[in-house]
Amino acid sequence: MINPVFQEDTICAISTAPGVGGIAVIRVSGSEAIAICEKIFTPVKKRKLIVTQETHTLSYGTISKNGETIDDVLLALFHTPHSYTGEDTIEISCHGSIYIQQQIVQLLIEKGCRLAQPGEFTQRAFLNGKMDLSQAEAVADLIASSSAATHKLALNQMKGGFSRELDLLRERLLDFAALIELELDFSEEDVEFADRTNLKKLATEIQKIIQQLADSFSVGNAIKNGIPVAIIGETNAGKSTLLNLLLREDKAIVSDIHGTTRDVIEDTINIGGATFRFIDTAGIRDTTDIIESLGIERTFQKIAQAEIVLWVVDATSSIESVILLAKQILPLTSDKTLLILFNKSDKIGELERVDRNSLFEDMKPLFISAKEKLNTDELQKRLIDAAHLPEISANDVIVTNLRHYEALSKADEAIRRVIDGMENGISADFLAQDIRECMHYLAEITGKISANEILHTIFRRFCIGK
Repeated sequence: MINPVFQEDTICAISTAPGVGGIAVIRVSGSEAIAICEKIFTPVKKRKLIVTQETHTLSYGTISKNGETIDDVLLALFHTPHSYTGEDTIEISCHGSIYIQQQIVQLLIEKGCRLAQPGEFTQRAFLNGKMDLSQAEAVADLIASSSAATHKLALNQMKGGFSRELDLLRERLLDFAALIELELDFSEEDVEFADRTNLKKLATEIQKIIQQLADSFSVGNAIKNGIPVAIIGETNAGKSTLLNLLLREDKAIVSDIHGTTRDVIEDTINIGGATFRFIDTAGIRDTTDIIESLGIERTFQKIAQAEIVLWVVDATSSIESVILLAKQILPLTSDKTLLILFNKSDKIGELERVDRNSLFEDMKPLFISAKEKLNTDELQKRLIDAAHLPEISANDVIVTNLRHYEALSKADEAIRRVIDGMENGISADFLAQDIRECMHYLAEITGKISANEILHTIFRRFCIGK
């Protein structure tokens, strides 16, 4: 959380990505934004000052220091409250030279600006009522979006879709909460203003909606962070070769030496619009090597965390060894989507292929060659099918944020206590407490009730210019 003492400062920062580019944008926001920029900007139309410029308009001119031109720029002006931050805001578009960017920022600081802290522009937008907290968090998600699905979800949340859903829930609770509170004011008269039958019906409806939102987190988290896919199998089965093929880069060391991969290697890639987080694990085998044993232990941990497991089997290995390993792997993956891949299948004949297929015929094993890129297109199709991701529309409300999920879970617990309390004839003061608690956690998501440490945690993840 930015110190309130510094919230009155006029801030500046480079808002475009670091490095050299055709154009860079420098953002200035605060009560002195116009006055400071007037000191360094000279419009082509000499008589037209920035202060007389209409909001949401551009002005062409130069930025100079001590009479020496730094760059020709375009200056965009946004008057308060009609700006991203809700304050007077100026965006300077200059050439993308790192030197030019640094010179302009340094000049702005000399004239009275302070360099913005990470996320401070968006934090000011939140504090000035331009967006709620869940919308502010969606800004970071939108910037980080790497697929069509993550883009749609972040855009919907930023436009307030999730917030509207939460506001409707709180409004429905608020009326009954007021009646319950009224009962407490007249507790000596022993009257009931809130119809318990209607309250229970309402609480049940709200609980179902909260639970649906909380349950959507499993899908939302997979869309946002990638569906975890563990690549497992014996040593030298070709797991690392397969990982490199899927990622289209040499991420893992490939060697004929058994036990090369001793630690977990992870990376993500987009396949067919879905993001997959592939996890290459240490080969499963009996070993006396302490380091390799630790790697194998982590393999079993990653199996537990994965939603999809790719079991890579060396197609040239004996039927007996495959059966022995199956007895170990199948129980561990009973609640996972298991794809069995017979790798190095280019080295076996048709009869051997039939024998191996018969072992897992009902699971439809796939015969591939990671080295020769055989059947890898079919593998990608099966991965997409195994993801089971729903079609995402612009209006879908799906929870992708862990903080939101935790708040919804607590709200769910509170509203369940309301339902249980009414079934057990609990007194109005306890009902009121649980209703208030449910409303509190729903409001915490949007920031209508928020602690400073929560705000600090959220906004420090942003880049400097946002």
